[in-house]
Amino acid sequence: MPQFDLPLSELQQYLPARSEPADFDAFWEKTLAQAASFTLDARFEEVDAGYSELVTEDVTFAGYGGHPIKGWLLRPRSATGPLPTVVTYIGYGGGRSLLGEWTAIPSAGVAHFVMDLRGQGAGHRSGDTPDPGVGGPHFGGHLTLGIDSPETYYYRRLFTDAVRAVEAAQSHAFVDRERVLISGGSQGGAIALAAAALTPLRLEHPPVAAIVDVPFLAHVRRATELVNTAPYSELVRYLGIQRGREEEVFATLAYFDGVNFAARAGIPALFSVGLLDDICPPSCVYAAYNHYAGPKSMNVFPYNGHENGGPAQAAEHIRFQRDVFSR
Repeated sequence: MPQFDLPLSELQQYLPARSEPADFDAFWEKTLAQAASFTLDARFEEVDAGYSELVTEDVTFAGYGGHPIKGWLLRPRSATGPLPTVVTYIGYGGGRSLLGEWTAIPSAGVAHFVMDLRGQGAGHRSGDTPDPGVGGPHFGGHLTLGIDSPETYYYRRLFTDAVRAVEAAQSHAFVDRERVLISGGSQGGAIALAAAALTPLRLEHPPVAAIVDVPFLAHVRRATELVNTAPYSELVRYLGIQRGREEEVFATLAYFDGVNFAARAGIPALFSVGLLDDICPPSCVYAAYNHYAGPKSMNVFPYNGHENGGPAQAAEHIRFQRDVFSR
């Protein structure tokens, strides 16, 4: 796949106008206030997964609508006292999977909280959390689920779960609630952007930094005009059948677009982009990055696609975490 988007020099300056609903902040304040009316009820049950150097725990907490959301918490067995903690959000179609996929971060001496994704977990990782939310006509996965209005849209529930996940992690005795970092790639990057903007609305101690790799759901309308790969192809196919509903659909999506969350996020953030990425186009990643209100840096991988830096970026995660947690 050749580079198909804007040249890097133009990407670095790309700052498109944001389409933002007038009641964007009121919508999210109301949504999070409603979620807070449900007791968090965070429960941690130790499970023996055979990792002698780690304590591994099965997590359940109440997310949007009080729905039970699953997760994992892993921490070094030898560690004492509250630990800096990474909260991870997962890419599209994935779930929390098995504990063996999450042992790298606690090996660096920190705790690792992994949030399962409601209704997902049949794509690249297995999941354990149902979505009792609304159905209705949609195409394929979750991108068009409930898209008739922002109140019923799938990502309203998922982004609320993400805020509650940080709160659940902070309720654990071994988690230092003042040193929590949020992280995710692709859909996980979209969730991390949302959580970076929304957690300060509800939490006394919001996360101190974010890792946002190749974020999905950013500058969405442009993405549908540039690529026809999944998951954006779900939206293209939906609009190809639901003819004449484009403005209504994009009006809903404006409440969930990463560029609008980026403009409200103030914590330090590490981004990454692959210039060959035909799933989350580089200009859409840069739209979020250039609108991001906090301190930020971007790792650019000119000859990589959606995988961006792969293990090289994972090493950058450890460096960034160490720097953040040592402050």
